[in-house]
Amino acid sequence: MPRFVRSAALATAATLVAALAVGCTGSSDDQGGKDGKGGDRSGGRPAAQGADPKPRPDPSSTLPAAVVSQRLDWGACEGSGKDAPPGGEWRCATLKVPLDYAKPDGETIGIALIRAASTAKKRGDRIGSLLFNFGGPGGSGVSMLPAFASAYGDLRERYDLVSFDPRGVAGSEGVRCRSDRQTQAAEKTDPTPDTRAEEKAYLADAAAFGAGCARAAKKLLPHLSTADAARDMDVIRQVLGDEKLHYFGISYGTELGGTYAHLFPKKVGRLTLDAVVDPTAGAVGHARNQARGFQRALENYLRSSGEVPATGTRKIAELLRRVDAKPLRTSTPGRRLTESLATTGITVALYSRQTWPVLTDALEKAEKGDGSGLLELADTYNDRDASGAYSTQSHSQRAIACRDAKERPTAADAKARLAEFREISPVFGGFMAWDTAGWCHDWPVAGLRDTPEVSAPGAAPILVVGTTGDPATPYEGARKMADELGEGVGVQLTWKGEGHGAYGNGSDCVDGTVNDYLLKGEVPRDGKVCAP
Repeated sequence: MPRFVRSAALATAATLVAALAVGCTGSSDDQGGKDGKGGDRSGGRPAAQGADPKPRPDPSSTLPAAVVSQRLDWGACEGSGKDAPPGGEWRCATLKVPLDYAKPDGETIGIALIRAASTAKKRGDRIGSLLFNFGGPGGSGVSMLPAFASAYGDLRERYDLVSFDPRGVAGSEGVRCRSDRQTQAAEKTDPTPDTRAEEKAYLADAAAFGAGCARAAKKLLPHLSTADAARDMDVIRQVLGDEKLHYFGISYGTELGGTYAHLFPKKVGRLTLDAVVDPTAGAVGHARNQARGFQRALENYLRSSGEVPATGTRKIAELLRRVDAKPLRTSTPGRRLTESLATTGITVALYSRQTWPVLTDALEKAEKGDGSGLLELADTYNDRDASGAYSTQSHSQRAIACRDAKERPTAADAKARLAEFREISPVFGGFMAWDTAGWCHDWPVAGLRDTPEVSAPGAAPILVVGTTGDPATPYEGARKMADELGEGVGVQLTWKGEGHGAYGNGSDCVDGTVNDYLLKGEVPRDGKVCAP
């Protein structure tokens, strides 16, 4: 049962097209080193930078010196699964942070880091470190930053590019809640139950997932909140020797960045938040927003194909009803396209305009009774490779999201909202409504808050970038984030375009504005619009 409410920016056109081109949909393991934390510990420093700056502990910090003054042992990174190690400019290390920030002198856990040193010719040209989070929650920054680093070449001229696996993710004590075989079996669970038996199976699968997380994560599970990850980011800042945090957050990474700004407003440097999560929405609000967002993207896709949106929507909704009743054959032995997989496949192709032709081909095949195209798309989103192995991204995503969210809608609540959600989107509405009840059903750890707190009075200006056609984090969330950050703090930039995320998506206006902000400290006027 995948969730799209706070999806990682994993389904970019480059990732999707490359994966489908080689007939492979992910690697079997997450990024990790010999110790499972992102690389070996053979020493070595990035050649362009020389020795690390000394850690810059905050005088007001209550954390022990062993945490804020630690020196990182940067070494060569290793590959994962079938993936080759990243190039020689990349170095990996493990940072130690408190498991429980209420007990800072207690047990620590490891946070996997990766870095490429600035290409600045002169030491004075280097601003510091630029920390990335690509979304999720649950996305591995250690594996994603090298994959997309070419998009950030201009930024590397003045920053060390740095990313990390947040706690509970991949190389940072990554959570695995069920086996690959159990994950594949769960894909047969009906995400829009029509009978009492289907509803019982749906909720039983959700409860089993939570129980598996409790067994696997044990004492870590209560400490996987976004606030904990934000506190880890401040330790990263200090240990890297930066007085302020410079940060680029995408998708869920915007929520993480907003949370950091709230907790450490005086430590905010230059923060860019792109593909923005609405901080005023709880679990039901996120689902409602995203039903609208994906329906909007679907209608834009249909118009681009020369089809009337209402007609095309009905056609796709009818296809999903047929798949629900009878899953489609595929070219993969032993696998059929279920409603869950079909919905996932349609959804993932809407993340980028460049993958709309892939969706057209997949839908045409499905109409002829062949689910192979939509299955390939779904496997890409679910990080399933040709051998049947899945990454742990979805496990970490759920563990983090359910620790955050206090709201726990019931099955009765979901059924009461079905009509509303299906009115919003005949294709995605039922899936999203039921997801509000199933996602954290019978979760073993209570949620912490209704909505994320991102108010940051006194913080430096934060650049908030929204895309009008963004399906996963609808455009309206950008204005709400800017407002919630506070007057004089949140500065909104709008791109009139399609896809999940604006930077690097083909707009010179967006890229130039973000670069001027991050490289020169030039803050655009609030409300600036970049058009195609």
